[in-house]
Amino acid sequence: MRMRTGSEPVTARSPLRLRLVLALCGLTWAVFGLIAFSLTGRPGWAAACGALVVLALTDAAVVVRRIRQGPRYQPGRDVPPYEAGQDGRDGFGR
Repeated sequence: MRMRTGSEPVTARSPLRLRLVLALCGLTWAVFGLIAFSLTGRPGWAAACGALVVLALTDAAVVVRRIRQGPRYQPGRDVPPYEAGQDGRDGFGR
């Protein structure tokens, strides 16, 4: 088993673009379901698809916001960037 170096958060990649594609696919199918169930007179299923539309739109908006923030986003000026091994620890407080 390999020891952790503490640099894994720096080298990790987030699949935000894949998540955006999946959210847009879900949005497409939810809109299709909303229209189809509305036209066939099934209000319960149409409401469920409407809720999925809202969830998919919210998820897509969050993903777009995070993509625009960039890969090195820090929450504020008073929060220093994470540097592994800066204090002699391994990233887990040990």
